[in-house]
Amino acid sequence: MIKMKRRQWLTGLAAGAAGVAVARRGSADSGPSPTTRVQAQPPADAPLALKDFQPKSMLRVPVHTVGRAKFPVIDVHTHLSRSDGTRYLATPQELLEVMDRKNVRTMVNLTGGTGAGLASSIKQFETAAPGRFVTFTEPSWSRLLEPGYPQWQAGEIEKAKNAGARGLKVLKTLGLFLRERGKEGPLLKVDDARFDPVWDACGRLGLPVAIHVSDPQAFFLATDRHNERYEELSNHPDWSFHGRDYPGNAEILEARNRVFARHPRTQFIVLHVGNNAEDLAYVSESLDRFKNTVVEIGARVGELGRQPRAARRFFDRYQDRILFGTDAVPRGVQTPQQIFGDELYEIYYRFLETEDEYFDYAPAPVPPQGRWRIYGIGLPDAILKRVYHDNAARVLRLPSL
Repeated sequence: MIKMKRRQWLTGLAAGAAGVAVARRGSADSGPSPTTRVQAQPPADAPLALKDFQPKSMLRVPVHTVGRAKFPVIDVHTHLSRSDGTRYLATPQELLEVMDRKNVRTMVNLTGGTGAGLASSIKQFETAAPGRFVTFTEPSWSRLLEPGYPQWQAGEIEKAKNAGARGLKVLKTLGLFLRERGKEGPLLKVDDARFDPVWDACGRLGLPVAIHVSDPQAFFLATDRHNERYEELSNHPDWSFHGRDYPGNAEILEARNRVFARHPRTQFIVLHVGNNAEDLAYVSESLDRFKNTVVEIGARVGELGRQPRAARRFFDRYQDRILFGTDAVPRGVQTPQQIFGDELYEIYYRFLETEDEYFDYAPAPVPPQGRWRIYGIGLPDAILKRVYHDNAARVLRLPSL
């Protein structure tokens, strides 16, 4: 995965006033004590820094904690290792302890790497716990400028399958970072014909492509007072794709759609609710047009849960084409909505299984993506089973329940 810079939260809108009270205290035994400083409380009407604003809801509504999924889960979107296979973010035992508590049967490590790194990732997880982990490979973008790259990459994908890879993961490197001359020149478009042999190879080999080429719509807009993700983008200014030579969100998605159209025999798992969870009408249209696509919900319950009626209709209509995913990262700190652990799964289960109202979409004191809360959509058992397990089992060719 691409390593991005991380910056501090914005400073507060104003600092609270503070007073210092100085007192001297004497003692018959020890003599005068040193000067003591006591921090006074700011006045009640002092300005409050936005970063310190953590309101507590006064709503009194039912709360249901779902500690264990109703059906076994396949989490199709996790990151358990670095792409080069040199670092693992957790041990199999650490992962299995949570998986067993939460009824997660299988985790899919999308960043399994390539070559020796892929072999190492498979050994680390799949060999240690057979049947509990699945590993995807990745393109070797560093070889892009070498002659014959497309054909070489297609051959590497076949080698990866023979080594045990179950799919290909495409990060948003393609479309937003990869340039004509590596790090220089114009950005390469998602539908660049030079990559057609790669998509064709995946179709021929029966390997699904998990593709992530865009980000939330707000990331392509100015970080100003109208941007609903102002805090998030101010905290992570390098996440913004506004201006410079970046394409617009719609342009990226349409280029991606042209890839889907040119490769109807290749199965695409379109991550993050089709990379457009804010516009379910657009995602629905894409699913209707491209029968070779499915979507997963990783890191987007915050978007789905604030439109619960539209989301419930979406799950009803596409119940055979929605996969469960979390985008979980063990020991992550920058993105609270993706930190692997019990709390993460409990939020997803609560969203899918209950009709609870107005609850947090991330285990964090401040909502990390936007200052809103979410509502559960209370899916019936038949749809839950498909979303939790059956749809992913079909796409990944895993054993059914």
